[in-house]
Amino acid sequence: MAFTSIVEAIGRTPAVWLDRMVAARGLDGRILAKLDYLNPGSSKKDRAARGIIEAARADGSLAPGQTVVELTSGNMGTGLAIVCGALGHPFVAVMSRGNSPERAQMMRALGAEVVLVAQAEDGVVGEVSGADLALVETEARRITVERGAFRADQFAHAGNAGAHFATTGPELWADSDGTLTAFVDFAGSGGTYAGVIRALKEQRGDVRGYVVEPEGAAVLAGRTPAHPGHPIQGGGYAMADLALLQGASVDGFLEVSGQQARDTARALAREEGIFGGFSAGANVAAALDLLAGPEKGGRIGVIICDSGLKYLSTDLWDA
Repeated sequence: MAFTSIVEAIGRTPAVWLDRMVAARGLDGRILAKLDYLNPGSSKKDRAARGIIEAARADGSLAPGQTVVELTSGNMGTGLAIVCGALGHPFVAVMSRGNSPERAQMMRALGAEVVLVAQAEDGVVGEVSGADLALVETEARRITVERGAFRADQFAHAGNAGAHFATTGPELWADSDGTLTAFVDFAGSGGTYAGVIRALKEQRGDVRGYVVEPEGAAVLAGRTPAHPGHPIQGGGYAMADLALLQGASVDGFLEVSGQQARDTARALAREEGIFGGFSAGANVAAALDLLAGPEKGGRIGVIICDSGLKYLSTDLWDA
């Protein structure tokens, strides 16, 4: 199949049943992993980037040739760099210095202007907190006004969840031959979870959905953040009010520690040959916990959010 633009290559990623990992742990059930790290920008955020930009162009909020600005941990920025480049929009990515440098390098290689923002006081490189994100948000707003730009606003724009409702959810259902009983996802902007669970529940009303948060920062579950710092980049910012999750059906909340996400990502690479990042490890760890508990015997869908190549400078792959 040949496309006329790289944008058309976004989506339709393969899925793999993680039967070896499940069997090795003596669990009953199956986990279906959607390999969204095989998107052109090596992450699921390509879908959201395409959804937001195409919707904004269609409704006129993004004019031809207008600059696009967005805050990012790297994945959304990479997706936007690809989509904006193909559609003729200059793109400015605003990112915390706490994120891995591979992400900034990749965005620059794809033609983005990258603005790096210093972390909050006592910030830890490799751990981006809600306070760090607030500083990035302030800078993104300033640049948007200064340049008369369109703000992609992944935390609020309906095109984010809409893309996953239109593509990721139906693909997962088809990939499973209509057998999924649950879906679990680590919360970043909330767009993936909201879009996918809505699509799955349209297919089967009793599919259960679980939101994953970092241990010690489970604010969506109604807990007070005790240890908001964690290494799972791209989410878990201890933000209790995620607009895209408003009205989304949630059957339960789970917590995963940074070490658990790290260990599971490493196991995923060794045992299944799937080279995902921290959030992929968090998703699979949560799904394994569910098969050991309330979803015993079920079939759980997860997303492999991005590539392990984006974490080579972190401790994810340290021996």
